[in-house]
Amino acid sequence: MTSSPLVGGRADTPGGFTPVLHVEPALRDGRFRAADAPDLTVVVPTFNERENVRPLVDALDSALGDIRWEVVFVDDDSVDGTASAVRDISRQDARVRCVQRIGRRGLSSAVIEGMLASAAPYLAVIDGDLQHDPAILPRMYEALKTQPLDVVVGSRYVSGGGVGDWSESRGRISGIATRMAKLVITADLADPMSGFFMITRPAFESAMRRLSGQGFKILLDLFASAPAPFRFAEIPFVFRKRVAGESKLDTVVLWQYLLLLLDKSIGRYVPVRFAIFSAVGAFGIAVHLLVLRAALTALGFSAAQTLATFVAMTNNFVLNNVFTYRDRRLHGWRMLRGLLTFWLVCGFGAAANVGVASFVFYQNRPWWASGLTGAVISAVWNYAASSILTWPGQRPRPSPDPGRGDSDAPLAPKAATGISTCSCGLECNERIAITD
Repeated sequence: MTSSPLVGGRADTPGGFTPVLHVEPALRDGRFRAADAPDLTVVVPTFNERENVRPLVDALDSALGDIRWEVVFVDDDSVDGTASAVRDISRQDARVRCVQRIGRRGLSSAVIEGMLASAAPYLAVIDGDLQHDPAILPRMYEALKTQPLDVVVGSRYVSGGGVGDWSESRGRISGIATRMAKLVITADLADPMSGFFMITRPAFESAMRRLSGQGFKILLDLFASAPAPFRFAEIPFVFRKRVAGESKLDTVVLWQYLLLLLDKSIGRYVPVRFAIFSAVGAFGIAVHLLVLRAALTALGFSAAQTLATFVAMTNNFVLNNVFTYRDRRLHGWRMLRGLLTFWLVCGFGAAANVGVASFVFYQNRPWWASGLTGAVISAVWNYAASSILTWPGQRPRPSPDPGRGDSDAPLAPKAATGISTCSCGLECNERIAITD
């Protein structure tokens, strides 16, 4: 009897072979699949953009023509069912894929994960709110294929581009942010804040392990992280009106942008979180002295010093909770527990400060060197201990409230994305990603 090519068949079962799927050799060795593999992956980071999913897929299909493409929606567990809307389409169109992230948020880290989930040689980033024109993507693609370029940027600030109907205040903020970007990159980009660009895979891979993954400005992060200057071109586009959903621009975005600038300027020398923690501590010293001076009008020195110490520690706790550990921010009763542990940590830190400073001083060292040594030991202890006891890393939480402006999510990619902990010292994306 002549046997047919079977995969996983058994001849020792009652009645003969167990029927299984016949797979042609051409399909087994991957030649058919390789012929259909996309040349371009369009990464779309989303959060509550359900109504924009279908129009964006249709616009990409219309714009990209004969280009072999796919689109990867990276959704931060939207409560409006964005991920479900993407999956509904993907069941009819295999070019549409979804990466749903649980327990974290952030545009830059979403883009990084989307690019890592692709094998295409060209990678594009476009917003999910339809404010970027997909019709420009073929020009970007052609430029990268035919010219010695690493990146093509959709620019609002070159001839022919524009910001649409932005308010005057938003235009000023964008201009200031653009000028600040020059502090961390040397490239003469007209629009380093753009979120609309295309990059080759080798260029992305050259920078990916240096990326901060913070906030919303992934293009700036890429240029600041590249080991060698990118070869780039800019193509004009006009920023369009949002079709559905609501803008994510708020004070959190601005704060994350400042964190990105800090990481790219000082992150190689000192973790950004520690720098912010130390700045809060320095401000706490000023608060301590002001409260002490005021309290001395009504209290003895010991009582006034005690009051000033607790006020300063409480002030430091609140500021660290809002800024330094924003990605682990405490709420409700957990905030009270956190305050108590922070007081305890700082109490040990104060004791270490006095003990170390006194020891150094009695070794015939100058008073200022002794005091500085004690302060450094105290700062390092307070930072390390409070990171473990007061603001420990949190488990994934339920889908975030779309009306809440803050983000409790980690800000940078970690093991789940194939990228090591970033130099900023902020807790990285260590939670799961569900990939279709």
